Amino acid sequence: MIVMNDVHKVYTMGQVKVAALRGVSLMVRKGDFVSIMGPSGSGKSTLMNIIGCLDVPSEGTYELDDVSISGLNDNQLAEIRNKKIGFVFQTFNLLAREEAIHNVELPTVYGDMPEKERREKAQQVLEAVGLGHRANHRPAEMSGGERQRVAIARALVNDPSILLADEPTGNLDSRTGEEIMSIFQRLHEDGITIVLVTHERDIAEYSQRVIHLRDGAVEREEML
Repeated sequence: MIVMNDVHKVYTMGQVKVAALRGVSLMVRKGDFVSIMGPSGSGKSTLMNIIGCLDVPSEGTYELDDVSISGLNDNQLAEIRNKKIGFVFQTFNLLAREEAIHNVELPTVYGDMPEKERREKAQQVLEAVGLGHRANHRPAEMSGGERQRVAIARALVNDPSILLADEPTGNLDSRTGEEIMSIFQRLHEDGITIVLVTHERDIAEYSQRVIHLRDGAVEREEML
């Protein structure tokens, strides 16, 4: 599903060059559940951005689902993000004025799915995360855990090949975090490939494998 070979990422800030990734190589197979851990500044966010096709390597190669990402233009990257990747963020990133069902169906608007089918699909994934009864509520009317469930449903609506989660429990209390991770665990059991960034050891332990980053490089990998 994911194959990275000797990936470097260098950002130029004025006359200063900052190496965010230094020769990262890793593989994630279809159906894997992998966590990425590391201290602040270790390269976790940069790695996640490249995996999610929000950025491209400065050097090295990256293949997602047998497609080489390195030479694609912005439109091609956007198409891959929409079709193959579901994103879940720490801050939920929901549209405040829109009801849950409209937030969930948003990624389908960029395809050619008819409106009725879009609405049915959005309702279906909301029910899959236990929020079918909250479809017509806005984010302000929901708890943090419910908002993250809406965000997970939105990530799933296009049937992505891979689910990327960046600190998905970071804004939640421990009990709600456990509820959210039980959803990820169930999705993994259903065969979805998941890559999750976290700084919490107990959250990483829901996965099968932990990749530890330090100073932009893979320090070690740990099987759980």
